[in-house]
Amino acid sequence: MDLLLNKNAIITGAARGIGKSIAMKFASEGANVAIIDIAPDDILNETVNEISGFNIVCKGYNADVTNAQQVETIINEIAKDFGKINILVNNAGITRDNLLIRMKEEDWDKVINVNLKSVFVMSKAIQPFMIHQRSGTIINISSVVGIAGNAGQTNYSASKAGIIGFTKSLAKEIGSRNIRCNAIAPGFVETEMTKQLPEEVIKQYTQIIPLKRPAKPEDIANAAVFLASDMSSYITGQVIHVCGGMLT
Repeated sequence: MDLLLNKNAIITGAARGIGKSIAMKFASEGANVAIIDIAPDDILNETVNEISGFNIVCKGYNADVTNAQQVETIINEIAKDFGKINILVNNAGITRDNLLIRMKEEDWDKVINVNLKSVFVMSKAIQPFMIHQRSGTIINISSVVGIAGNAGQTNYSASKAGIIGFTKSLAKEIGSRNIRCNAIAPGFVETEMTKQLPEEVIKQYTQIIPLKRPAKPEDIANAAVFLASDMSSYITGQVIHVCGGMLT
């Protein structure tokens, strides 16, 4: 449908998983895509080659999205390569699950840095370009556990809850510049990581989802396309739950 034709998007953590699905869907809708990831070069290059098959421009950039200096350098490089930057998707994220009483401080810090600090670093670096254009949209990938919590995930839940507060605050700061900021809160998503869970755990999650199935990465990507497109031009500061009714 070419909903994103002639738009340029930056997606973090897009070498695989949900980020890759978002990148693929954006490309299929006509967007040029810049991927920022710390994945090995062979994986990053494979993803770039796959996405380029949609006859759009796709380039991969290796950078630590928690490092403000690296991000600033990469954003300037992307701006030179692509020109305008219309869309930023802050998708990079990790888990280091454990009960709080057993959680290492380094695992708390790592999750907060990758999941939450990266959103701050990337969004701040992109603002001058979007402000200059007087247009743009930022999409942050949160989670239903950032709203409802989950035992064994205090670090992850805190990071995802922080993203929601960040999203709502930033939307109020930049709305007057015609820049929108929204979040997506996925539920249980079928990825390579969740496929490694015991079958019984997957079954338990499925039973509490009204639609009786996990989300596919494409379900998250479809929501991202909507928020990135002009169809959502009057939507900002919102959190869209893509969880099959898991959280109501």
